[in-house]
Amino acid sequence: MIVLGLESTAHTFGASIMDNNKIISSENAMFTTEEGGMIPKLIIEHHLENFDKVIRTALKNAGKSMKDVELVSFSQSPGIGSVLQLGAVIARSLALKNKIPIIGVNHCVAHLEIARLLTGFEDPVMLYVSGANTQIIAFQEGKYRVFGETLDMGAGNFIDHFGRLIGLGFPAGKKIEESALKGKNFVELPYNVKGMDVNFGGLYTNLKQKIESKQYNINDLCYSVQETVFAELVEISERALAHCSKKELVVAGGVGCNKRLQEMCRIMCKERGAKFKPLPAEYAADNAAMIAWTGLLKYDSSGADKMEDTIINQRTRTEEVEVAWR
Repeated sequence: MIVLGLESTAHTFGASIMDNNKIISSENAMFTTEEGGMIPKLIIEHHLENFDKVIRTALKNAGKSMKDVELVSFSQSPGIGSVLQLGAVIARSLALKNKIPIIGVNHCVAHLEIARLLTGFEDPVMLYVSGANTQIIAFQEGKYRVFGETLDMGAGNFIDHFGRLIGLGFPAGKKIEESALKGKNFVELPYNVKGMDVNFGGLYTNLKQKIESKQYNINDLCYSVQETVFAELVEISERALAHCSKKELVVAGGVGCNKRLQEMCRIMCKERGAKFKPLPAEYAADNAAMIAWTGLLKYDSSGADKMEDTIINQRTRTEEVEVAWR
């Protein structure tokens, strides 16, 4: 089956063509800015300017046209409401115009499903760490359950907030990763793990005070932020592996592209006899291939959605999704 997947939950508008379980094209246009972070109005403008080109390029690179597409899959939840709505409108328009079945999928679950496809892991724990989301997820009793999460902001949003404090644009993660490689001295920072959960608000306040004091080297702070935050994430990931009696770990989300986080996960898994595989950056971050693939899984198990059931829900939690295909 030829599936067109559309991703539109936050800063990225993506389109992907899959032929059953094979990704044959995946295109993205990502919103960036030098200041101010993710402003929904500006993201909408960006996506409106780019969606047609992204879809056409994905079809062209796949050697397909809309006449070949047999299913339209789109991000239905969670995300920025206005951005989700734009993606849903585009998906509905394509489905209605071309008389193609449509299906909406959960963005968080889609990250895990593309990770399972590309790693070959059967039943992993997933550290899902992106801008708005930081969750430890595993499949238990018919659903993907959240075993730990952030109590305030997502790790990616925290990193971008920190990036703005030191004058970096959006997104800041890659620039902070590069700066951290130049850091030589570890600066002690608040370490906030509460059972299986983490929070970053206190750490942000502490960093703001340190930056305002002008007593610390920025490279050292970037290095220390990564070491502290990633240690927290690896700690709760290891605890989830033990609690769920699982032997596989995947990391998804934009922050999952960070090489240092991958290295720390690899070390932890090796020490406890578990398996770890990093995802290619283009499929760890937000992408439309994961939407296409999860849409196909859902379609094969439950059929297409009715048009009236394609209403977006920006707050759907991972554990609320029915996983009929497993």
